[in-house]
Amino acid sequence: MFKRISILGSTGSIGVNALKVASHLREELEIVYLSANQNTDLLIEQALQFNPEAVCIVDEEFSEKVKDALISTDIEVLVGRKCLLELSQRDDVDILLNGLVGAPGMEPTLLALQSGIDVALSNKESLVMAGDIIKKAMKKSGAKLYPIDSEHSAIWQCLVGEEIEDIRRLILTGSGGPFRSRDVNTFAEIKIDEALNHPNWDMGQKITIDSATMMNKGLELIEAYWIFGFTPDKIDIVVHPQSIIHSMIEFKDGAIKAQMGVPDMKVPIQYALTYPRHIEAPWEQLDFYEFEKLTFQPPDYDRFPCIKLAFDSLEKLGTSCAALNLANDYSVYRFLNEEILFTDISKINATIMAEHKWIEHPTLEDLKALDEWVKNHVSSF
Repeated sequence: MFKRISILGSTGSIGVNALKVASHLREELEIVYLSANQNTDLLIEQALQFNPEAVCIVDEEFSEKVKDALISTDIEVLVGRKCLLELSQRDDVDILLNGLVGAPGMEPTLLALQSGIDVALSNKESLVMAGDIIKKAMKKSGAKLYPIDSEHSAIWQCLVGEEIEDIRRLILTGSGGPFRSRDVNTFAEIKIDEALNHPNWDMGQKITIDSATMMNKGLELIEAYWIFGFTPDKIDIVVHPQSIIHSMIEFKDGAIKAQMGVPDMKVPIQYALTYPRHIEAPWEQLDFYEFEKLTFQPPDYDRFPCIKLAFDSLEKLGTSCAALNLANDYSVYRFLNEEILFTDISKINATIMAEHKWIEHPTLEDLKALDEWVKNHVSSF
């Protein structure tokens, strides 16, 4: 089972963990392509370690440094967003892992699937924004999509060998983030460092803020709808502070099947890259005796209104999910830049959803136009 792998976003949290998996499975996986936005030092280090056929640095301002560092190698250096999209379509790989953050990751996913390339997907925004377009591309090309999010990987693993008609509902778990029990009246005072202090997971800044608002769970709800084909009324969200059960499925006879493990993204990444096998790995193993209890509670929509917005967007579909996703992208970055309050994120998301021009069956060009409109409107808040 030797596989050639392309990794988009190799210097981000998902990309770094994917390369740890690849380093462990050198006899199983070959890294062929890598991409980064601006982190030249780490990209150069990765290129020298894994010797891919090509790397792409998206921000053109940093290209010369990468070219100079790799001049004595045979590694092709690609530059710019256009080259990233071209790299996404190179079909001499077995799997493309999309670890890009935010809406810019959507088009590479679509292009890869249209080219017949199987995609290991971490980029939630791909399906949230363009689920209908992506599903049609998969049907036409025959390419497959393997989820990397711990929750969707858990459901995927639970579904193996089961009959879909026997399942009553999917249950997505979430830790509740750092503000699960904080006084909601103090949310406007939340500082960036507090929001980035996740109790269980070590992730990038964007997804960590999404976890603090629980927008990540809303995005995962939409993603689950597209991946598994269950309607919103058959997908539930449960707050599970320990992050040991990553998600569950409930059967019609009342039986529940759960996927468990320590909160470590290398586990779902490895499963996506080596599916259908569970290969020996050196990662930390779950010790049941360390956990006296596993607890569960319902999500608080008043505390975390972004979850309710996600359910609302699924009821409307069309461009509603994309508008919510884009609004969240830009509002999170404004919060990280100290331009808005933590509580403004959900308010902006709701406003953009309500005020955008809704399209029932958007094209890729429609989504690009929506992106520009949302960017301009979020900047005015």
